[in-house]
Amino acid sequence: MKLADQKTGCACCGINRRQFLAAGCAACAGAAGLLTLPGTARAAQDSAKMKIKIIYSLHAEKQPAPDWPNVGFDFRPVMDRINATLASACPDFEFIPLLATGEDEAKKIVKADDAKKVDGYIVYQMNCWNQVIQTIAKTGKPVLYADFQYGGSGGFLVYMAKFLRDKSPNVGFVASSNPDDLVAAVKCFEIIKKGGSAAEFAMATAKARIGTTPKPGDSACTPDSTLKVNSTEETMRLMKASKILAVRDQTSGDDEPYNGIPVVKVAFAELNDAWKNADKEAAQAVADRWKKAAAVVDGVSDETLLTSAAMYLGMKDVLQKHGANAITVNCLGGFYGGHIHAYPCLGFHELCNEGLVGACECDVRATASMLLYSAMTGGRTGFISDPIIDTSKRQIVYAHCVAPNRAFGPQGEANPFEILTHSEDRQGASVRSILPLGYMTTTISADSGRKEILFHQGKAVANDPDDRACRTKLGTEPMGDIEKLFTQWDLFSWHRVTAYGDLKEPVVALADAMGYKMVYEA
Repeated sequence: MKLADQKTGCACCGINRRQFLAAGCAACAGAAGLLTLPGTARAAQDSAKMKIKIIYSLHAEKQPAPDWPNVGFDFRPVMDRINATLASACPDFEFIPLLATGEDEAKKIVKADDAKKVDGYIVYQMNCWNQVIQTIAKTGKPVLYADFQYGGSGGFLVYMAKFLRDKSPNVGFVASSNPDDLVAAVKCFEIIKKGGSAAEFAMATAKARIGTTPKPGDSACTPDSTLKVNSTEETMRLMKASKILAVRDQTSGDDEPYNGIPVVKVAFAELNDAWKNADKEAAQAVADRWKKAAAVVDGVSDETLLTSAAMYLGMKDVLQKHGANAITVNCLGGFYGGHIHAYPCLGFHELCNEGLVGACECDVRATASMLLYSAMTGGRTGFISDPIIDTSKRQIVYAHCVAPNRAFGPQGEANPFEILTHSEDRQGASVRSILPLGYMTTTISADSGRKEILFHQGKAVANDPDDRACRTKLGTEPMGDIEKLFTQWDLFSWHRVTAYGDLKEPVVALADAMGYKMVYEA
C-alpha cells in the first residue's frame, strides 16, 4: 500500500460504520462513492470537500526493529482500518494518508502543501519517539494529534504535555481505544469549514473528548488489611541505609546520591561475570520453580529460563558484594550490545518479590522511587511502568515487562503470573503479572533534581492482555481529574512507579521532611 498516493472519499453512505467495518470492504467503499455521483458532478463535490491529511508517524509500514508495539508489527491493517473508518463516518471530508518517519519528512509534507489545498492535519503517533507532530503543529493549521495506544503512547504523552504547557492553540488531541471518539474529534474540523479558527477547533476536540469520557465509577476500594506504614523518620533512615547499583555501561565507581540514597556505577562486565559464574544447580532449581509456579510459559525455552535464573543469581551476588539492596540495568543496551547475555526481567521480578529492588533501563529515579516505597511499607517495591491513558475507559494503564507477583510485599499473598518473551523483540523471558483488582494504588516519581514528588492514585480495575507493547498492563481508574493527567509527562518523562496501598498521607509527610514539593498530576 502506497499511502502517499491513496485518497479516501465518501464510503458506504447507505450503511453505518460498524456494518462497514464488519464487511471489511475499504475497496468497495471507494466503488460505492463512484456509483453515487457520475463524472463532473462527483468531481465538483470532491473539490468542495475539506482536505485533511492523515500523517502516520512511524518507522515503517512493517516494524523492522524492537520498539513498541513489537518487532515485525504490521501497521498496514491498522492504517487501513483508520482510513476506512474516517471515510465512512466523515463523507464530507477528503482524507489524504501519508507516512512520515521524522522531522525531515514532515518538513517535506508541509513544503508541498498549498495553503489553499490543505485545511488541516491528523497526526497519528504510531511509534513512540518519531518527531513529526512538532513540525506539523508549527503550520498554524488545525491539527488533531492521536495516540495509537501501545504503539506511540510514550511520545504522544510527552509531546502533548509540551503542547499543553506551551498553550499551542491549534493542537487538539484524542487518546482513546474507541474509534467513535476519533470520529467525534475529526468532525470538529467542521468548525474550520464554517469559518472558525484553529483555536476553536482545538477547544471543540477537548469538549468532545471530555463529553465521551465516562463519569467516575465506584471509588470504594477493597480493604488493604496487610498494609503497615513505617514512620517518616524510619522511612528516611531506611532510604539512607540503602544503596543503588546502576549498570549503565562499562564504567564503574561512585555516583551522585539520588534522593539521599547512595548510587554506585557497576560495569556490564562485572554483572556478566557474575551471571557466567552463577551456580548451575542453583540456577536450575530457580528455573524449575519459576516454570512450576507460572500459570503460563509461552515462547520461552528451558534454556532461556536457565540463563534468566543465572542472571538473577548473578545480580544477587553483585548486590551482596556491594552491600546494596537495589539494582537497575540498562538491559536493552547491554543485551543488544553483547555486554550481557540474558535479560534480567525475571530476576527483577524475583528481587522485588523478596523486598529488594530490581529495576529496568538503568532508571535511577524510578529505582529510588521503588526504594522509597519499600522503606515506607516494609517491602512493597511497586513496579516501573510506561503508562498509556485511555479516556474511553477512564483509565491509566501501567505497562511494563517486569512486575512482582507479590503486590502486597514479600509476606503478602501471591497473584498469578505468566512467563512470556520480552514483548518488543519477542526474545528472552519476561513477566505478565495478573495483579489484584479492587485495591487502591499509589503512583509517584520522586525527582532528586527538581526536589519534587509527582503523585496520583487510582483504583486497580483491569489487567489488559493486549499482545502489543509490554506484557504486564495494570489498568486503574485515576482518583481525580483524568484530563490533568496529560500535563506532566514532558517534565517527568514517561516512567512512573506504582505500588499497592493508599500511601498519600505518608508520601506527603515524607516529601515535607525531605523538603520536596508535592505535584498532584490528577
